[in-house]
Amino acid sequence: MTRKRSQKIDDKTANGYVFPVCPHGTVTLAAVDPSVSAGEHAKYEKTLKTLQERVFELQIQNYLAGRKAVIVFEGWDASGKGGAIRRLTTLMDPRGYKVWPISSPSEEERRHHYLWRFWRKTPGAGEVCMFDRSWYGRVLVERVEGFAKPAEWRRAYDEINAFEHMLTADGVRMVKFFIHIDKKTQLLRFREREADPAKRYKLGPEDWRNRAKWKKYEAAIQEMLDRTHRPDAPWHVVPGNDKRYSRLEVLRRCVELLG
Repeated sequence: MTRKRSQKIDDKTANGYVFPVCPHGTVTLAAVDPSVSAGEHAKYEKTLKTLQERVFELQIQNYLAGRKAVIVFEGWDASGKGGAIRRLTTLMDPRGYKVWPISSPSEEERRHHYLWRFWRKTPGAGEVCMFDRSWYGRVLVERVEGFAKPAEWRRAYDEINAFEHMLTADGVRMVKFFIHIDKKTQLLRFREREADPAKRYKLGPEDWRNRAKWKKYEAAIQEMLDRTHRPDAPWHVVPGNDKRYSRLEVLRRCVELLG
């Protein structure tokens, strides 16, 4: 990060709380190679099982201790968010976690502040809540597609930081993943979905619309990382061309979070 850019995205403030931006240095999308591989299949399966068993053990420990956790999944369309969540929850006790797939807000939700619908989905004591997309839609799709006015998405960074800080100050452990794939890999996955009747429902006009604005989304993603990466709610950009690698990396980070 250059000195000029560092000064530009220095501490942001909302309601008297100072949010340190990029506390561990930059989280830069362009610096992450999305093509990292998990290696041999047999080794992957063994590591996956070991991590899943550890996640289950930690889930029970956290449940008994009343500890709460929020895990956010963002990423390019077809990056493998759902698959990563399924591997994460394979051995977890379903009574102790919730997965919230986030789509467009309902008419009722539009009548409230955009964070209202997420407040209602935050975890109780002993629970883990996972968001398949999240409140970051405000500064991603709503920004790029014009669903939010410039004044709305520009102030959303401070609103999101305040929202997350209230959760973490109340004892919620939080980690945020952005699963990163390259444009070629995304196209291959789109074509696979088109060709498979069982997966065709996953591909819609909005996916092609978003793909056509790749550069605009890249800029929005980077600003999101710059302005909302904090010690109590860090971002991890996960290489996702190899789904096996991204699944293992998500599990490793969640073991750290829950441990």
